[in-house]
Amino acid sequence: MLHNPHVGGTLRLPENEAGDGMDRKVTVAGSLNMDLITRTPRLPRIGETILGETIDYLPGGKGANQAVAAARLGCRVEMIGAVGKDAFGDALLAGLQSDGIGTNSVRRTNTPTGIANIFSIGGDNCITVVPGANGTVTPGSLDERAMAAIRGSDVVLMQLEIPIGTVSHVLSEAKSSGVVTILNPAPAQALSGSLLACVDYLTPNETEFELLAGRGFTSDAELALLMSEWEGLHGHTLIVTLGDRGCAYLEDGALRLIAPPSVDVVDTTGAGDCFNGALAAGIAGGWPLDRSLRYAVAASSLAVTKFGAQAGMPRMEEVHSGHGAD
Repeated sequence: MLHNPHVGGTLRLPENEAGDGMDRKVTVAGSLNMDLITRTPRLPRIGETILGETIDYLPGGKGANQAVAAARLGCRVEMIGAVGKDAFGDALLAGLQSDGIGTNSVRRTNTPTGIANIFSIGGDNCITVVPGANGTVTPGSLDERAMAAIRGSDVVLMQLEIPIGTVSHVLSEAKSSGVVTILNPAPAQALSGSLLACVDYLTPNETEFELLAGRGFTSDAELALLMSEWEGLHGHTLIVTLGDRGCAYLEDGALRLIAPPSVDVVDTTGAGDCFNGALAAGIAGGWPLDRSLRYAVAASSLAVTKFGAQAGMPRMEEVHSGHGAD
């Protein structure tokens, strides 16, 4: 059993959870970043130079992270995005291709590859993200190959780290083509009613949902009421991720919680991205929502037991063997 000091229990999956629904096509349109993680005892003052301890260069970006998660769980994944004509772009593309992800729709641009400068101080961090090439992913930049990938998918998965006009354009194209859409609204920002009308599954975390809804909640009863109001207004399925409490959704109007198994937490970076990639894998396989969510919670629980967002994404057999028995 995997242990977590904060959460107990074991999440059981059916014996056939791994290995079915293999012809699953997922297209991810979103960001690709190189994460520069500098460990330092403190932040320098203005005008001061200090020595850091270590630096790691790790592939990231919510879009790329979610693509890796879905690919490692058996999906055929196509990535839509952009990187620069630089060494970081080379490394990010090579990483995606090593996981079998299609990159024909990842453009190379003269704008540098997006980066996240992460300063790790003790147990805390501060982050500066420079979107770079991600900002060039405009509706006009999507060629026919990209649009064909969207229309030919079982699921289109998106986030909010590329221009919002592109998010709206891709979701609208997918919706009009009968493709299931999942939007992970991170980082949180105001979303139009027309955009939300093209979403089948919305997957905010607690903070993002409070920002979107315009008010908070302090109990499960208040969360259930707020979720019910949201679904009634927007007509799609809402799934709220709750950190070490798992996730919440509504079934016949009642709040359902799926708690994670016990794990030794090493690094929570990318856990939400793993959840979304795994959810896309389940939905693309035609699984019921409850089963897809249990799979997503199981996968994201394994992801936090390893260091690094993409490096920690589990494979299908790991999810099954890691959570199928005590």
